[in-house]
Amino acid sequence: MSVISPEELAHWEQEGFLLLENLLDAEETELLRQTCRADHLLRQAAMDVKDASGRKTNLTLWNHPGDDIYGVISRSERIVNRMEALLGDEVYHYHSKLSAKEPHVGGAWEWHQDYGYWYKNGCLLPTMASVFIAIDPATRENGCMQILKGSHRMGRIDHHFAGEQTGADLERVELARQRFPLEYCEMKPGTALIFHGNLLHRSDANLSDKPRWGLICCYNTRGNDPLLPHHHPGYTPLDKLPDDAIKTTGLKTAEAHKKFLVQAEDRTARIESSLS
Repeated sequence: MSVISPEELAHWEQEGFLLLENLLDAEETELLRQTCRADHLLRQAAMDVKDASGRKTNLTLWNHPGDDIYGVISRSERIVNRMEALLGDEVYHYHSKLSAKEPHVGGAWEWHQDYGYWYKNGCLLPTMASVFIAIDPATRENGCMQILKGSHRMGRIDHHFAGEQTGADLERVELARQRFPLEYCEMKPGTALIFHGNLLHRSDANLSDKPRWGLICCYNTRGNDPLLPHHHPGYTPLDKLPDDAIKTTGLKTAEAHKKFLVQAEDRTARIESSLS
C-alpha cells in the first residue's frame, strides 16, 4: 500500500502542502516535547532570529541527523517514504531545526519560500520540501503557520532581507495574495504540515501566553545534489528507521533524563547536608 493516496498526491500537486493529523501519536509527541524542553544543549546552540520589528524566535539548526529523537523522527519511514513519494526521487536530510516562539516575545516570520534561499546554495531544482511538526498547539494567537495555497506553482520569486530574515519580494507577494487563498494552519501537537519548497508561507508574532515550538525537517532529492559548496550538506545517503524507533528512542532519552535528575538531586542533598 502506498504511503500517499492518489487524492493526497493530487492535493500536493495542486496546493503544495499536506496537513496530516497525528503524524506523531500522543505518546511520541509528549516524548519529543519533554526531550526538547529539557535539552540544555539545544538551548545553548539556539540563535535569536529577529523579525522586522525586533521580536525574536529561538532557532537551533543542525545538518546531519543523529540517533536522538530528533534525528530518529527525521529518518523515520513514515516521513521519508512520504517525502520520496511526493518529490519523486530518493531524498536525503538537508537540515533540521527547532523553532521556538516563546510567549509574548516570539517573533514573526516574513513571507518567504524556502527555495527562495536554498536556490542560492547551488540547488538547481525546487525538488525540496519540509515537514513542520507541532510540539505545542499552534494557533492564530501564538503565531501558527500561514500559507498561500497553490503558490508553489508560481515558481521561485526574488527574496530580500527583512530584519535578520530573508523575505520574499513584497510586491510579488501582494499579487500572489490576490490569486491564492490564505490558510492559517492551526495544528494540534503531533500534527504535521508537509510543504513544497516554493510554497509561500509566514507566521505572526506570538503575543499569547502560550509557547509555540515546532520541529522542522527539510529534505532535498538525490538528483538535486547542490553544485556549489555550502554549509548545508550535499547528497548523503539517509539511513531510514522503522517507525517504532521514535518511541523506543524517546523512552530511553526520558529514562536517562530522569536518572540524571535523581542523581543531581542526590548530589545537591549531600552538599547541603555537608554544609549544615
